[in-house]
Amino acid sequence: MLRLELVGVSKQYPAVKANDRVSLRVKPGEIHAVLGENGAGKSTMMKMIYGAVRPDEGEIRWNGEAVQIASPAAARALGISMVYQHFSLFDTLTAAENVWLGLDKSLTLAEVTERINQVASLYGLDVDALRPVHTLSVGERQRVEIVRALLTAPKLLILDEPTSVLTPQAVRTLFVTLRKLSAQGCSILYISHKLDEIRELCHHCTVLRGGKVTGEVDPTQETNASLSRLMIGAEPPALPERGNVGAATAAVVLAVEGLALARSHPFGTDLSAIGFQLRAGEILGIAGVSGNGQQELMAALSGEDRRAPPGSMTLFGRDIAQASPGLRRRLGLHFVPEERLGRGAVPSLSLAQNTLLTRRDAVGRGGWLRIGRMHQLAAALIERFRVKAGGPDAAARSLSGGNLQKFIVGREIDAGPKLLIVSQPTWGVDVGAAAQIRSELIALREAGCAVLVVSEELDELFELSDRLVVLAGGRLSPSLPIREATLERIGQWMSGLWSQEGARAAA
Repeated sequence: MLRLELVGVSKQYPAVKANDRVSLRVKPGEIHAVLGENGAGKSTMMKMIYGAVRPDEGEIRWNGEAVQIASPAAARALGISMVYQHFSLFDTLTAAENVWLGLDKSLTLAEVTERINQVASLYGLDVDALRPVHTLSVGERQRVEIVRALLTAPKLLILDEPTSVLTPQAVRTLFVTLRKLSAQGCSILYISHKLDEIRELCHHCTVLRGGKVTGEVDPTQETNASLSRLMIGAEPPALPERGNVGAATAAVVLAVEGLALARSHPFGTDLSAIGFQLRAGEILGIAGVSGNGQQELMAALSGEDRRAPPGSMTLFGRDIAQASPGLRRRLGLHFVPEERLGRGAVPSLSLAQNTLLTRRDAVGRGGWLRIGRMHQLAAALIERFRVKAGGPDAAARSLSGGNLQKFIVGREIDAGPKLLIVSQPTWGVDVGAAAQIRSELIALREAGCAVLVVSEELDELFELSDRLVVLAGGRLSPSLPIREATLERIGQWMSGLWSQEGARAAA
């Protein structure tokens, strides 16, 4: 008997048919991948299974019987749990309180807190149950979501891009967890754009393109290239050839020296003696496990936190330690935050209106909005970065995660920055779009822009960076030329274990 079966299921939205008579069959204990490019209809399919969206037609069968899943609560009652790509957590509540909300109230909050600690320890997921969610990084929030799902002892677990902001070590731990669950009979629906993961972990794979099922394969018998062809109709484009690596004589764009900041909330990370230089025409990568000071450093660099000591940050020699974000943008600094919805874009506003967040060319004299210019800019970004959306008037929240990421990154790249700081540039983005974003970042570098990339994807950092540094415990490692960096060495440094030898080698 099948655990789950979808038969001819469809869902129409005003601007697009997200699912067009799709079918899916999942066996008990099977780890089943759902593969497709951004906007292919994967998340909509999962939301219908989880009861968050009602199908327009078709049938959902659970253990062989047709069911109407009216809500997520009804799905959980059947034994279905889901971890969303865009998290469903209340910022002002603690991790434990968020988990408690999704469970029946037969357990007290104290008992739920204890169970969170037990499950987190059992599966090697570092979660502080008592921390307010607004103090957590994206990676830490994802771990809360995963623990919340595991606490329900699901019969079917849906994971939407579960490793997008996890470190390689955490991914290995998660895979052990998922294999344990599979061995116990739990079925797993696994959405990911990481083809290596799908080939390593999954037993079966259903491919979506344009809302339709275009194939079913055994991923263990496929290559990355063949999976890519099934997903996007072609292999991802190769990155462009690089020119000369940013010369040591190039102008220093950003200089940080002696940056020390006490945490702004009890659960934050103190920054201690942060120092580095970033020159024109180079990409500096920052690696590290989430929660080690990345949020605090990004807030200081972007101007969100203006408590930095005077003189600790200069942009083209000008002290910006306590400058406003607006002044920094006027000097050429543009910033892409790790959180797409709520930070990079306002969910309820249209794409055209969201250009106003950082693009002042859509504002005329006296503060009058140039509506035509806003639409023109959004349309150009949609076309240039191949964003699947219902046009400039589409609400930001109506886009898939990957398409919204392309729009936000594109908005800042298109502004012609002199310094671009980007956090998690390809989080939840399909292989074709990831290659496009990375190519655009390299093109910026070749044009003389200084680029700072914060990412938990080591493969991405090795692909993009001229130099690497590691942030651990609020401290920054020496910089390491990419030719001297290895996964093993960076992995050690991510635990704070850089040595005096490492400092001399990088000097």
